[in-house]
Amino acid sequence: MTTLTHTQQPLTSQPNLFQRFLDWMVEAFVISNLNLSRREQIEALEAKTDAELAEMGIRRDMIAHHVFHDLYYA
Repeated sequence: MTTLTHTQQPLTSQPNLFQRFLDWMVEAFVISNLNLSRREQIEALEAKTDAELAEMGIRRDMIAHHVFHDLYYA
């Protein structure tokens, strides 16, 4: 007769688990800061006059496209 035993490994025996959690937290923080930065860029561009935007080569309806262009054409 064969007896199977199940032993549960303690969390400390999985060193990558904590590191993966830390990596996830850092990535979430970076993404959050990038989104905040992009939002600030949008607000700054929206505060400009149409003439200022035209000097920059940006139409008012294309502000979001201008700020997020690297995500679409990367």
